[in-house]
Amino acid sequence: MVQQTVEAERASIDATVAGKTLINVFDRNASTYGDRPAIHWKEGEVWRHLTWSQYRKAVHEAAAGLLSLGVAPGDFVAIMAGNRPEHVIADLAAVHTGATGVTFYSTLAQPQIQYIAQNCEAKVAVLEDLTYMKRWEAVKPDLPALRYVILMEGAENYETSDWVLSWEQVMEKGRAALAADPDLVNRASASTKPESLATLIYTSGTTGVPKGVMVTHRNVVWTTECVRRAAKAPDNPRLVSYLPLAHIAERMSTHYMGIYLAGEVWYCPDVGLVLEYVTKARPNLFVAVPRVWEKFRARLQGRFAEDPKKEGLIKRAVANGEAVVRAEQEGRNPGLMAKIQHALFDRLVFTKVRHGLGMDDLLIAITAAAPISPELIVFFRALGIPLYELYGMTETTGPATSNLPEADRIGSIGKPLPGVEVKLGEDGEIMMRGGVITAGYYKLPVDSAETFDNEGWLHSGDLGRWDDDGFLYIVGRKKEIIINAAGKNIAPAKLETSLKNHVLVAQACMVGDGRQYMTMIVSLDIEEAPGWAAKNGVTYTDLASFSLLPEVHAEIQRAMDHANQEVSRVEQVKKFYIVPDAWTPDSGEITPSLKLKRRVVLEKYSNDIEAMYA
Repeated sequence: MVQQTVEAERASIDATVAGKTLINVFDRNASTYGDRPAIHWKEGEVWRHLTWSQYRKAVHEAAAGLLSLGVAPGDFVAIMAGNRPEHVIADLAAVHTGATGVTFYSTLAQPQIQYIAQNCEAKVAVLEDLTYMKRWEAVKPDLPALRYVILMEGAENYETSDWVLSWEQVMEKGRAALAADPDLVNRASASTKPESLATLIYTSGTTGVPKGVMVTHRNVVWTTECVRRAAKAPDNPRLVSYLPLAHIAERMSTHYMGIYLAGEVWYCPDVGLVLEYVTKARPNLFVAVPRVWEKFRARLQGRFAEDPKKEGLIKRAVANGEAVVRAEQEGRNPGLMAKIQHALFDRLVFTKVRHGLGMDDLLIAITAAAPISPELIVFFRALGIPLYELYGMTETTGPATSNLPEADRIGSIGKPLPGVEVKLGEDGEIMMRGGVITAGYYKLPVDSAETFDNEGWLHSGDLGRWDDDGFLYIVGRKKEIIINAAGKNIAPAKLETSLKNHVLVAQACMVGDGRQYMTMIVSLDIEEAPGWAAKNGVTYTDLASFSLLPEVHAEIQRAMDHANQEVSRVEQVKKFYIVPDAWTPDSGEITPSLKLKRRVVLEKYSNDIEAMYA
């Protein structure tokens, strides 16, 4: 019966999206919702927007400009910029020429830029400013396919270079080309089919060289329709874009969902400003990685502590709300008094908290891209923020399974989305099939064959288990399983995630392969450390000296003791080392999407690791 249901759902989605591309959907929006706002951004203190008809006009002008530079079907256009209107206009402009846009993480170093640009043979690069230009200029001699660089800002510094143009110059070229040939872009875009590439998403490289995941137009429209059905998403939702558009989570949740649902997207150029943009947009749908939710909770708790008179009341309200959430999750009745108190606290406290966060109109909030502590979900649910955990990969165009209001179990990654098949291999590996599965890795047939089998199953590399009610749980990564000296298999994710639940801990890396016991490398949160120090009466001058304080070590030990209670004795961490610096994508220990590069950490701190086993 379950298989029949999946097949029926898949057939229904297939029929709905048959023959559609992003261009079809984009044109529908401009025709049907022409006067509705589509994208918003801030210039200085002034908010700007484009309607759907204005958005299409800008995309057509940019596409005509790219065509005048020789961009043709099958070409690739590199984009390296923050979350701003020119970024998505350039991306859609590439699509309208029959080419493919490829967004580069803004943190990439010169060798990484060179590798990806060579791999896709980018013909044109659209860059935000001179900061990015310096890196591209250094590698341009090694990029024979690269003919032009378009600068959103700073092109006046290259007035004598015939291969550098300003964004406005390209738009002017496009307007002139369309004035001479109004049907130019329509003819070019006619070459785009459902099986054409919508984008290449390069994996962030936790395990080696980045691979270009081939995401087709059919993948995009199939997945967005799948999510629309699963989340019962409304038309014209309000969304906030702030995570890197090089990551499938952001690209799917705002850029593509915004187009498919004819929504309004506010583009936030700096993740540090996300609360300002959320309070402006009042989003209906909101997606964040666990680290962002951790930051939100830390800031909320900091605000609660600012008013000692109300802090006690708020703590009682949160504790009661968490008790209600846990009881409901366990199938227990929380009790009449707890329910009455929760309703009262919601009216007196939590409605104000949600309004202050800009989340009072949220229909659904999603956490994705990395494991999250169940405690964090319980906290936000207690506040009335409908937070659900979703699972997927770049290779599944983002989502594949999710918890949803009508099917939810905190701690799991939910159930398969409509039309998506999921099964476990003999070794417990999660395998998936359906319209979300992408077309493989660009120019990597061997890697593609290893991951995408000939029956359509994607081999995720993640290990899972089902519970009796059909909820799926992640138990580890095949390649990250630690085998201790006694031969015991240990998945590090659970304890690492639990430890990161502490406000001071930014990242954690468990160690123990071939060892007698487990240890942990801990990276502190450079943003939260000063506030914690002030609250706890210790001096903060810099992260390096702070990491050595006995008070800090005692606090991390308490957090470790708490985390150890959640795992078996053999999995418990006996010793830890606090690193003196912050881990960032630039320093190399984490990816731009904040995932741990385990191999890098183990190599960089090999001496400190050995000292814990001496």
